[in-house]
Amino acid sequence: MTYVRNAWYVAGWAQELDTETPFAITILGERIVIWRTGSGSIHALEDRCVHRLAPLSLGRCEGERLRCMYHGLLFDPDGRVVEMPGQDKIPPRAQVRCYPVMERHSWIWVWMGDPALADEDLIPPAVGLDHPDYILGHGQLDYEAEARLINDNLLDFSHLTFVHANSFGSGPQFAASPARITPLDRGVRYQRWIENTRGSSSRASEEPMDSYMTYDFLIPGVLLMTGGVFPLGTAKELGHGVPDYDKAVSGVTFTSQAVTPMMDRTARYFFSWGPHRKHGDESARDILMKIAGQAFDEDKVMIEAQQKVINMTPDPQVMPSAHDRGVTLFNRLVEKLAKEERKTVHAADEVKLTVPQNG
Repeated sequence: MTYVRNAWYVAGWAQELDTETPFAITILGERIVIWRTGSGSIHALEDRCVHRLAPLSLGRCEGERLRCMYHGLLFDPDGRVVEMPGQDKIPPRAQVRCYPVMERHSWIWVWMGDPALADEDLIPPAVGLDHPDYILGHGQLDYEAEARLINDNLLDFSHLTFVHANSFGSGPQFAASPARITPLDRGVRYQRWIENTRGSSSRASEEPMDSYMTYDFLIPGVLLMTGGVFPLGTAKELGHGVPDYDKAVSGVTFTSQAVTPMMDRTARYFFSWGPHRKHGDESARDILMKIAGQAFDEDKVMIEAQQKVINMTPDPQVMPSAHDRGVTLFNRLVEKLAKEERKTVHAADEVKLTVPQNG
């Protein structure tokens, strides 16, 4: 599967990273160790000692540095070995890869591409657990499936009618008509009004209302979704445009979700969800998270079963439907950006080959 490398990938929940306790994760097939120092700084290195290839995630934090606890090599945050017990001279090649890493929106983000291109402005604008306007729960799931399949699932909500009939209680509208899909520079935008509805299990209403939902799905695989329930007729009054959430009757929530490819055919799925403080409290959050737990388990069962079928199918091909516009636009964007990355790397390699060598 193709993935963009010049992007920020979610590695974990920031509040779950204990101080001076190395944490290991694999992203895009690369072993990474992340640690928070006593000063609060976060560092990320290749999780592989240069000496005997022991995992640095089993190491010991010493100030801003990390010591391999197999034979004692000490690494600076930039990946250079600064101490090798028993010898004074340290080989120039005694260095591991250093990854740009940031803490934002309650997530730890790791830049998997060219470090020189790491741009903090490209971190998707998720909503963190400490956001003053929302009361959020959170969780994560590990999948025995390609991250791409989870992305495709999140880009095509027509499955809500069928996969989530017992959890979200979604009606036939999601499968009956496509949503409005708009391309973005680094993703796609989904917008949908459902008129004259009493809502779903997460946005139930005693009388007919208009329900609105929208999300941005951004590189590398981050979903940011909000919506709410409005008085009947709001959709027509706005020409099915974007509503003013201050005029919502109920159901204003936010969810941030992120899909991180780990090894081949494995991925980690991070999610948070909860109500706006004007539309709910901790008990409402807990109800939403219970619904989400059931729904995300439904997705996991379906997607892992899908992966097994793909594994057993020679030259697997999909047949697009009317609901695949978001999937198609996003995957084309991934292919375009990945192709540009490969061209840049190839050009840089050619430049290196043309540099005269001494001797």
